[in-house]
Amino acid sequence: MHRRQALVVRGGWEGHQPVQATESFLPHLKNHGYEVRVEESPQVYADASFMADVDLVVQCVTMSTIEEGEVRGLRAAVEAGTGLAGWHGGIADSYRNSSDYLHLIGGQFACHPGVHPAERTGEQSDNYVPYTVNMLPAAADHPITRGIDDFELVTEQYWVLCDDYIDVLATTTQKVRDWDPWKRPVVSPAIWTRQWGHGRVFVATPGHHMPVLEDRNVRTIIERGLLWASR
Repeated sequence: MHRRQALVVRGGWEGHQPVQATESFLPHLKNHGYEVRVEESPQVYADASFMADVDLVVQCVTMSTIEEGEVRGLRAAVEAGTGLAGWHGGIADSYRNSSDYLHLIGGQFACHPGVHPAERTGEQSDNYVPYTVNMLPAAADHPITRGIDDFELVTEQYWVLCDDYIDVLATTTQKVRDWDPWKRPVVSPAIWTRQWGHGRVFVATPGHHMPVLEDRNVRTIIERGLLWASR
């Protein structure tokens, strides 16, 4: 029986625990019949012969850069049917040097407004705030989100710049706070999908580090999202 091929590409900013986070999803992929190859850079995207056989790319690379041939190879693979999936900065804050990559994903991290300035200590926790992931009507019957209700998190809340060619399953609303410069609530996509050629893209913005990825709702959504995106 043909085993499906998953490619995990990880790296970038270590605060998102790219190795530990991706390793935690490998059993899920293997249990669903995938052979898994792990790479520590996007260089593999430029290997057209290999990418032609990849059914699913799981990317966890925050910031970093990508070469023109690499992003061209990734886009070509997705257009031909390879799925692309990821969470948090590993997919929505990757390769800021490439507008072509941003065009593929459809949404880009802009900021994560934190706690009151007087409460900040210089640690990552300065950006951990309580917020709600609001499931939209489209999420009720979608295979990624079926049966999941609104849920609460205390972690980075992503303010996302996006286009309207994404299919949003859940949102999060940035509140108006006395110390911030915006004057009305801002709604951002928290979970979305995107059809790109013959391929599917899945993005979940929660997933800053392992404690968030171990949340039951976040875990379920990402595990389902990986399978949904796959060829």
